[in-house]
Amino acid sequence: MRKAARWRAINSAMPNGFNGVIDSFLKRQVLAVQEFTVLFITSIRCVFTNPRYLTDTLVPMDIIGFGSLPIVLLTGFFTGAVLALQTYRTLLRFGEVGLLGQAVSVSIVRELGPVLTALMVAGRVSSGIASEIGSMLVSEQIDAMRALGTDPLRKLVAPRFFATFLTLPLLTVLADFFGMLGGYFVSSTTAHLNGEQYWTSVYQALDFSDVTQGLTKPFFFAIVVALVGCYFGLHTSGGTEGVGRSTTQAMVVASVLILVLAFRPTGILRTRVSERA
Repeated sequence: MRKAARWRAINSAMPNGFNGVIDSFLKRQVLAVQEFTVLFITSIRCVFTNPRYLTDTLVPMDIIGFGSLPIVLLTGFFTGAVLALQTYRTLLRFGEVGLLGQAVSVSIVRELGPVLTALMVAGRVSSGIASEIGSMLVSEQIDAMRALGTDPLRKLVAPRFFATFLTLPLLTVLADFFGMLGGYFVSSTTAHLNGEQYWTSVYQALDFSDVTQGLTKPFFFAIVVALVGCYFGLHTSGGTEGVGRSTTQAMVVASVLILVLAFRPTGILRTRVSERA
């Protein structure tokens, strides 16, 4: 009885009651989805219509592409090395060490390469975009841009969206290659496989569907990485404190959405080594 009375007191203390809080929360989430969809459609329209800002596109491509290259390559290399090391211990029990190249290549190309690359880029790029645009918003630079007749979405959002859309798949390809290099390093030093055995196994394991899936995901991840950062940057409020909050939210939301998009109904990662043995 005391718990029920306490719950009624808390509910009555709220402005619109507990149900009102739930309703307002759901409305905010629906509104956020609508605004994000509008931002996505507007960005695509700006990419294919004039005027275009070439310099504002090339600079983010350099920042996103070459700036993210070291962390992406390191992540890919050590991911492949760790994956090969753990897989080697399992395959050694069954005397199938020769399948090590298949396990590494399929896992890296299909799942781990695109997902980990997108997560690394999201931690660096989404937060950076949100911080940059949020700082411009709180310092009223975006208002000045509108006053001068420049569309902020065309000037700020579309170039970053297009730059990420182009560079993230290329970064994924490089991360996949360095991941297989990491696997080769472990296979040659620990599993004692020669280069011909390893790379022949890698080549024979990959088929068209593996490569297609591995190269399709980065385009969807790029949309999330770029537009989530732009969305939270454009919705920054509360001065410099709000900029920090938007930066954190952009990184967290982008990472979660990447993991959600990477999920498939099969759930568990399939290396398909047994299917091709």
